[in-house]
Formats: sequence, structure tokens, C-alpha cells
Amino acid sequence: MTATEDERGAQVWFITGSSRGLGRALVTAVLDAGDFVVATARRPDALATELEGYGDRALVLPLDVTDADAARRAIDATLDRFGRVDVLVNNAGYANVSPVETADDNDFRAQFETNFWGVYNVTKAALPTLRRQGSGTVVQFSSVGGRVGGSPGIASYQAAKFAVDGFTRSLAAETAPFGVRFMVVEPSGFATDWAGSSMTVHPIPGAYDETVGALNRQVRQSSVGAAGAPKRAADIVVRTVRRGEVPSHLLLGVTAVTMALDYSRRQLAETSAWEKVSRSADFAEPYPVELPPLG
Repeated sequence: MTATEDERGAQVWFITGSSRGLGRALVTAVLDAGDFVVATARRPDALATELEGYGDRALVLPLDVTDADAARRAIDATLDRFGRVDVLVNNAGYANVSPVETADDNDFRAQFETNFWGVYNVTKAALPTLRRQGSGTVVQFSSVGGRVGGSPGIASYQAAKFAVDGFTRSLAAETAPFGVRFMVVEPSGFATDWAGSSMTVHPIPGAYDETVGALNRQVRQSSVGAAGAPKRAADIVVRTVRRGEVPSHLLLGVTAVTMALDYSRRQLAETSAWEKVSRSADFAEPYPVELPPLG
């Protein structure tokens, strides 16, 4: 580790969704970097056993992120133990598969409760501490799908990730005078159980086989594993946070970078093609103007 990466010293990390996947890898990376960690999960017993060897540097807490009171209690327990929160990581989340037309409304809402409102609850619980400290980093785990969208079958998950991004941008503007940094992490596919035991696939009607069904087969039934290495992702996040600056958005994985660049290019091309039409909506602009040619 370079001097620049190490100059911030040991930090206290608060991580949700720590029992498996990227969250679990991040807990290990934080501890191996010499920092302190509060690892939270809905069912933390096995995690507590795994982390016993780290002694007082690891605190394991139960947390259902959809419970705002529980989030506040967890932050209070962190302050009682370590006295501060330097890095807040909202990682807890999951996705189930179903076309919107046939989705179970309760399931759709339940996903949003965890994937967006969980982020809201935990972030809000930590904000008074971060503001008083005049420092801190908030890491929101999103997805490249939260930037580009368009993945059939996981509309609730992707809608929540878009909401997390918008929420975080506004929050970064609100808290700019307080010295709090925000970074949205946007991974592509990683070798976790996100598309395995954590995901329920509801019945997919034949009419949606070419869209929802095709993506489900690609993600869940492919013999080729996900390209992303969780340990590498965790190490990148830790090294990035320990720098003096963080990017507003951090893509992780080749697919994430490819999709994001392609999306940005298409956005720019479309905005440019419709620029005159879009400007013409203002009183002071020439009107009417011709629509772009078809094709």
C-alpha cells in the first residue's frame, strides 16, 4: 500500500449486508487493511463466529435495514464501541425475477424496501454523526444497471438503484459543507450468490420468454461463471476510500465499463440529435423546428 493510500490511518467502517457476497469480501478487506469494522446482517451468528479471530477490531450486529429504529440503534452501538463512523457502506440488497405485468406487488415493494429504503434508513441514521465529525465517506453499492437500466425481469431492483443514485446526488449537494464524501459503486456480474440462492425467479409467462426468460437463462443458467472477483472488488473499494479523494461513481468490472461507455455515447448522440427540438421549448428560442429525420 502506498503512503498516499495509508495517510488517513485506521478507520471505522460500518457495512450492511456483510454475511456474504461483496459485503463479506469487503469486511475481510477492511480488516486486512488494519481498519475496524462493524459488520451487520439480518442473521449475523455465523459471521460473528468467522470474525472472532479479529478480536476487538470487529463488531458484529444484527440489522434489518428496512427497520429505521434498528438502523439508529446499530449506529449508536457503533459509537459506543468505537466513538465514530468513518466509512458507511450500504451494501445490503437483492433482486427477484418477474415481468412487471405478472409481478407480485408485495414482492416488488419488499425489494424496494431493502434496496432503496434500507439505504435511506441507514444513511439517515448516520448523518448526524458524520455532520458532527465534519468528515466521513458514504459508499452506496448500486449496479451498472442503476446507470444504464434496461434489464428485463428485475425492474424493482433497477428502479431502486436509480433511486439510490438520485438520492445520493442530492445528499452530496446538501452535505457538501460538512466534509462528507459520497461514492456510488456500480458493479457488473461478480461471483457471488446474487443470482443464486439470494434470487427468487417467479413464473415467467411464455410471452416474456424472449426478454425476461432469455436474461434469466443468461444470468442463472449459464455454465460460464460471473467475471468479477469479489476479493479484487473489495480491495479496490478499500484502497479507493483510503485515498484523499473518491470518484462520485466507481464502475467495477469489464462489462460495467463497456455498458457505461456505450450508454454515455448513445446518450450524447441522442441529445445532440434532438438538441434544437429540446431548446425550442423555451420562449426565447425559435419555434417550431423540424424533428430529426427518421432512421
